[in-house]
Amino acid sequence: MAEITFHGVTKVFAGNVTAVDNLDLHVADGEFMVLVGPSGCGKTTALRMLAGLEEISAGTLSIGGRVVNHVLPKDRDVAMVFQNYALYPHMTVAQNMGFALKIRGESKAEVERKVREAAAILRLGEYLDRRPRALSGGQRQRVAMGRAIVRSPQAFLMDEPLSNLDAQLRVEMRVEIARIQRLLGVATVYVTHDQIEAMTMGDRVAVMRGGQLQQVAPPQVLYDHPANEFVAGFMGSPPMNLVRARTSPSRGGVGLAVGDQRLDVPGAYGASHDLPREEGAEVVLGVRPEDIDVVGSDVSGPTLKTRVERREALGAEILVHLSVADAGAASSVAYDEDVAVSRPTMLVARMAPQARVEVGDVLMVRLNEERLHFFDGTRGVTLRRGGA
Repeated sequence: MAEITFHGVTKVFAGNVTAVDNLDLHVADGEFMVLVGPSGCGKTTALRMLAGLEEISAGTLSIGGRVVNHVLPKDRDVAMVFQNYALYPHMTVAQNMGFALKIRGESKAEVERKVREAAAILRLGEYLDRRPRALSGGQRQRVAMGRAIVRSPQAFLMDEPLSNLDAQLRVEMRVEIARIQRLLGVATVYVTHDQIEAMTMGDRVAVMRGGQLQQVAPPQVLYDHPANEFVAGFMGSPPMNLVRARTSPSRGGVGLAVGDQRLDVPGAYGASHDLPREEGAEVVLGVRPEDIDVVGSDVSGPTLKTRVERREALGAEILVHLSVADAGAASSVAYDEDVAVSRPTMLVARMAPQARVEVGDVLMVRLNEERLHFFDGTRGVTLRRGGA
């Protein structure tokens, strides 16, 4: 078991293409770290450098305090689990799991002992004599994990191991992988583009974009306190609503103009987020779908007039897509992979299944002032409370 440290790690491919740019990241011994981000953000390249499958262009990478920049993959004492199971079809489950130990020269008795122990952890004991073709997708993935576990490595590296499974199996295997990792207490770096996997599995989550680390924090911290507009718009399902607005004068607070409508943000709250006070400053307002409530027309606080454009009944909740009336030149911010794009001003609200809203309804909605987020309109960084 060991900790992992990326210090200024950079990878530049032919043609001067920078895939990972000056990555600083520490994974504690026993920690489950998830690297998440859109396609092409550099997360898999970072994992492959850790495994020794890609050379490092600059910086240092250490495992257990040992710099491994020029150490061969087989000598790094890490085990990798891929999205394709890479099982030998002619071998039984037991033979697949014990193959690396056999090649390493361990005794038959020792190989059998380690395979039985791993099979017990993975609940594969009754399948040891079967071949891969007789297993389900989830069972094959557990065999691939077993092949890694029997080696007792310093770290596990997992590259989108659940991407080939159907939705139900993905949920089951998320729970299973997290359980096994906690049981073994081995540092694990897990790569995924699925932010639900990231939120539900990681002790901490590192969000990447364009080869650069955007934020690393426990999942709930990322959700509640995103460092910038990209993290806010990437983490969460559905993601945070991001609406462009401009500051305007307001008695006792800060006013925000969203097209021809205005929101009044209480003075203390606006000040705590270091909102610009000059008129016409561009900011991006962020609000989570669960922080939007339908109210009457006489309610004070941040309210907007909207129209229901679409509703999605999901059983336990309804997602209501709302266009903002009189938005004019205002727009919403969304991310297509890692590129910010402007779209007509829309909000998505999460409502109880009993909510009686239909397409075409005109609704006055109130944004929970205690849960609003504000981002610099130019740089996209969070306007922190108290300037923090």
